[in-house]
Amino acid sequence: MRAARASLRAVAEFMKAEASGGIVLMAAAVAALVVANSPWAPHYFHALEAEFFGLSLHDWINDALMALFFLVIGLEIKREMLVGELSSWGARLLPGAAALGGMAVPALIFLAFDHPDPQLLRGWAIPTATDIAFALGVLALLGRRAPSSLKLFLTALAIIDDMGAVAIIALFYSGGLSLPMLGGAALCLAALYGLNRAGVRRLWPYLVLGLALWVFVFHSGVHATLAGLSLAFTIPLRVKGEGQSPLARLEHALLPVSAFLVVPLFGFANAGVAFGNLSLASLTHPVTLGIVAGLFVGKQAGVFGTVFALVKTGLVPMPPAARWSQIYGVCVLTGIGFTMSLFIGLLAYPAAPDLQDLLKVGVLSGSLISGIAGALILLAVNRRSVGSPAIDSKRPLT
Repeated sequence: MRAARASLRAVAEFMKAEASGGIVLMAAAVAALVVANSPWAPHYFHALEAEFFGLSLHDWINDALMALFFLVIGLEIKREMLVGELSSWGARLLPGAAALGGMAVPALIFLAFDHPDPQLLRGWAIPTATDIAFALGVLALLGRRAPSSLKLFLTALAIIDDMGAVAIIALFYSGGLSLPMLGGAALCLAALYGLNRAGVRRLWPYLVLGLALWVFVFHSGVHATLAGLSLAFTIPLRVKGEGQSPLARLEHALLPVSAFLVVPLFGFANAGVAFGNLSLASLTHPVTLGIVAGLFVGKQAGVFGTVFALVKTGLVPMPPAARWSQIYGVCVLTGIGFTMSLFIGLLAYPAAPDLQDLLKVGVLSGSLISGIAGALILLAVNRRSVGSPAIDSKRPLT
């Protein structure tokens, strides 16, 4: 009994750790690669295509479960924008500009590799995203040796980066719009807004309407996961009296579900690549090279270049207690694109299995290189600065 309680405490502590979500996601991706290249590969791919209630298991994961992931992202964005680290324009300037630079440069690099093929060019947004779970997980592995200001900067940048990725999905990867379904979605949003304005604090009315919203959005031509983000913005954050707000309660309930179930399932369902189908030509294909170069070179160049320009011109101050070498290491970590990059890639090449394999190889390779390089840079820098007063290890990550 005592051993069981100790095990439960260990599991609870693991789930609270900043790096745990990234570790579980990494394990799911590795498991997918192992299974996809084992004797169980036919069963793996066949199971993903099995249909339930008119949708394949793969679609249920990507369109339905990932809506919960976007709901959690939306709740986090709303909280940070209203009462968190992004609640003022001054706090938004540095991570916001860095996020824009970190999206523009990788897109340009991808376009340079894949011009002028119009089919390949649809993947221009694949290397623009940062995986917040992976990036923060790698940074958290450094523990107190990393300044908390860098964790705050990376968190804010990744959140704004997610906002940009959502906008890209809505604007560039939606099609065949149905006006009646969009009208139904608009009515659901109006009802959700009405609940918010009326001060309704119970969560179930929001969740019931949110389910109806997902159905309408799914049939509207807009990607269904955007229903989760839209629902998040209607959940009340500020409430009169004492007690947790509905937003805080919902975020607290869904965060472990998203981090330890939804995202790992997405990784397991989408990271599987059969290496037997690849060749040297696959590794040097414009899609693969464009994604790897975009993630590893483009992200760090766009983010670090923007931060350097803003700080040197005096428009914004340096993140407190951080050195340029540490900032550069964090900028390299932004090249970990995994979850959102895979998601955008599958939207870019929905009916091209060969290109899907190439984008998966590119995303996995670019993310792995960025994660290892960023961690090595930060470890080397922090090893030289052990005991330095410039390292602020006491300020908590909020």
